[in-house]
Amino acid sequence: MRQVVSYRSAAQVAELERSGMHVVRRLPALRSVVVESPRLLGRRPVLRRALQVDEPALAETYLPGVPWEWQWDAANMAAVPDWALRAASSVTIAVVDSGADVRAPDLAAKSPATWSVLSRSRTVRDRLGHGTFVSSLAAGSVENGVGISGFGGDARLLVVQAIDADGYITDVDEAAAIVYAVKHGAKIVNLSIGGPETSAIEQRAIRWAANRGVLIVAAAGNEHEEGNAVEYPAALLQPVGSRGRGGIGLAVGASQMDGMRAPFSNTGSYISLAAPGSNVFAAESADSDWPRAETPWQSPGYYGWASGTSFAAPLVAGAAALVWAANPGLSAAQVAWILKTTASGNAWNSQLGWGRLDVGAAVELATRASPWERRALLKPRRF
Repeated sequence: MRQVVSYRSAAQVAELERSGMHVVRRLPALRSVVVESPRLLGRRPVLRRALQVDEPALAETYLPGVPWEWQWDAANMAAVPDWALRAASSVTIAVVDSGADVRAPDLAAKSPATWSVLSRSRTVRDRLGHGTFVSSLAAGSVENGVGISGFGGDARLLVVQAIDADGYITDVDEAAAIVYAVKHGAKIVNLSIGGPETSAIEQRAIRWAANRGVLIVAAAGNEHEEGNAVEYPAALLQPVGSRGRGGIGLAVGASQMDGMRAPFSNTGSYISLAAPGSNVFAAESADSDWPRAETPWQSPGYYGWASGTSFAAPLVAGAAALVWAANPGLSAAQVAWILKTTASGNAWNSQLGWGRLDVGAAVELATRASPWERRALLKPRRF
């Protein structure tokens, strides 16, 4: 049985080994090890959970006359000035997911850095397809003249593979991926993963990243019609009962083309805001079997639609990069609050949080926020 053990000193690890425990993995940044033991030590075994894989949509769902990238217009991306898109090159977004097809044109143009915590190599081949879709939405090139434009402008992309080809992720791999991302310069970490349980190592990794000024963005979950259970890690970022205030990150729900909450998107007191997540259009992995759209343009890459809060979260992660680019002096908490306070809602609600993402308004507010106004950005919005 594999179990996660936290420690305070190297001597404690040595004592574990002397007692017959076999250390199979070390996470020194989190002062934790994974040990193999035939008996339960009173600590929780490694948590393995299935990623709630968001379903690709059939190409037939495309509506004539509707922009392929309808999410771009719905989030007011056209109002973002070109200089902000360029300035985002100073920000790195890490996508912790199933890897990515780095040959896809929208990703290849970014020359993303890669690492797999599964194979301990730079090979991140995406057989699941989920990570490619998420990565292109967060940071797909806005300059390569083909396919889609990601929400992060010229932000750098770091792909960290932690989900296997069957859609499973362990809390230890998630934690290791977060640590790797932060240590390699990520200012924003996107976690399009979720499940009804959390663990001490997941909590420790998220606190560790937040304490280093990193903004974590997570999907709020797609189980509204199956019981609407609280999802983690989203509820670690915007805690249950917070009603959109405070927190150490952003829990993102999904909206649909008419601006309403997508029926599958979870609701509750841990929702920060919402972003387009129903039938969004993005790049697909050549190694996956997701349905592919027949596009009117020629491209060596593949594209299609998919639905889920997994695809709303990276839009917010990309928007966060633009807010930070517009005002590099902001803290992670201030970036999060700008995104919430400029969202479309008039007040927080359990359906869409503070409302739908408005990237243009967020960048505009970040641009005019003077140093002495930044404290005001953290005050609760009252109506």
